[in-house]
Formats: sequence, C-alpha cells, structure tokens
Amino acid sequence: MKYMPHPVIFLLPVLVVSACAQFPGPFGRSAADRGEARAVAQAADGQTVRPVTRPDDEPDGDATAPTAVAAAVPGQALGDTLAGLGAPTETGLWLRTGLVTQVMPGRIQAPDGTTALVELRPSGAPAGAGSQLSLDGFRALGVPLTQLVRLQVSAR
Repeated sequence: MKYMPHPVIFLLPVLVVSACAQFPGPFGRSAADRGEARAVAQAADGQTVRPVTRPDDEPDGDATAPTAVAAAVPGQALGDTLAGLGAPTETGLWLRTGLVTQVMPGRIQAPDGTTALVELRPSGAPAGAGSQLSLDGFRALGVPLTQLVRLQVSAR
C-alpha cells in the first residue's frame, strides 16, 4: 500500500498565503493597495474635513458618510450611531463617539423617542464606526445592557 498524504496538506500553503494577503507587511497588501489611505483637506470654514478628490479616483459611495464635528451649534444634529455598552467603571452619562472631536454636551434619542442629556466624548474612530454608551446612559434610556441601540445624536 502506497502512502498518500491527506488532501488538506495541499491546501495549507494556499490558506497561509491568502491569510497573509490580508495584513500589511512584506507578504500582505499595504493600506494604499487596499485603497484605505486617503488624503484629506480642510474646508474653508476650518471645521469640516473632506476627502481630497482626484481626477483618477472613482466614486466609492462614501460621500454620504458622516464626518466628525469639531464645534457644533446647540441643537445641531450630529448624526446617527449604533452604540454598545462602554466601560462600566466609568461613571456618569456619556457617549464616546466618532461624531465629535472634542468633549461637548449633547443629547441622544433612542428609537422609541426616549432622550437623555449626555457628555459627548471623542472616540478617535471614524464617525461611522459605532459608539460606546455609559452604563448610566443605558439605564436612562431604559435599554437592555446587552443590546446595541441606534441613537440620534445632537449637540446641546
């Protein structure tokens, strides 16, 4: 009887190489190759950051993505976010989000119309990356702690 290696042994190198292609480095693609690196420009108002468009760029549908707001006018809607539970040891009513770039007072509204006044804290993440809501924030909205909640966020 002749020894025949298991067919999976032939797939192993293919899986390793394909996994390496997902990460930057000598064997993977860089962020520029994946199109993730984008130049940004400051708008004339000094507040809004927008991607720099180039003639050879193809529209990718991100033009409607929300941008972080540096200084908001009271009552200004900042956008919607999906929030999960933040660090339970941090007390107070707060929302850590990419919708703001500095700490400011804000108002959040759950889908059922319940609202809460919170401190908006910058997360450093992109505006569409999701947010973290404090334990007290979940209690104020009456939302179960294990649930993700869609919030409308505005400055106050």
